[in-house]
Amino acid sequence: MNRPLIFIITIFCLVSMITLITSRESMRKDLDEIRKRLIPKIKEELEEKGLELGSKVFIRIFKEEKILELWLQENEKTPFRFFKSFPICNYSGYLGPKLQEGDLQAPEGFYSVDKSKMNPNSKFHLSFNLGFPNPLEIDLGRTGSFLMVHGGCVSTGCFAMTNKWIEEIYLIAEASLESGHHSFDVHSFPFRMSTKNMEKVSNQKWQAFWENLKQGYDWFESKKIPPYVDYENKLYTFKDAF
Repeated sequence: MNRPLIFIITIFCLVSMITLITSRESMRKDLDEIRKRLIPKIKEELEEKGLELGSKVFIRIFKEEKILELWLQENEKTPFRFFKSFPICNYSGYLGPKLQEGDLQAPEGFYSVDKSKMNPNSKFHLSFNLGFPNPLEIDLGRTGSFLMVHGGCVSTGCFAMTNKWIEEIYLIAEASLESGHHSFDVHSFPFRMSTKNMEKVSNQKWQAFWENLKQGYDWFESKKIPPYVDYENKLYTFKDAF
């Protein structure tokens, strides 16, 4: 390899590294600005409801209603308390589970989000990965990746919340994880799974699947504590969390 070419490649690599470092630094500064701007407001809203930033988080998503609910738990011995509903700007696909990569379906099921799934450098402002496919979905042969809750209003299988709302959701989730909580649960449903709504879908393709989801939905509705979710014989199972 001749010297001019080596020089050009070296310069290209250096420029790429500088660009990457600058981009990361910019993202870090952006998130710091978001924290500075919003955390006082979030703390005030939480305090008005007797809640505290850093508490354990639980999220429920309802596709048909286009709502994301945020709940917080003061300590492990108390039920979760409702904080706020956020409008979902957009999700793709129809009611029903995600089956395979590229089907553009937003997922339905039970997911867990830890620090590794938080993405402050998302091209959709801020985001966190739901962790699809979960263990049951893997066993069922369902495929897909990078199914997110993110900013903006464009979806190819994710839940788009707009930049405004993802900032608030992200900061509350981040504070929970930074306070020592290992993860938070996200339960994604096709609709609010009341008896009336279930009667409306009694003859639809995904009725049996939705009846299984409803067991998890009913658990939280009655106890206000998410269940420990596992699976057996291709179905979700539920029991008291550890």
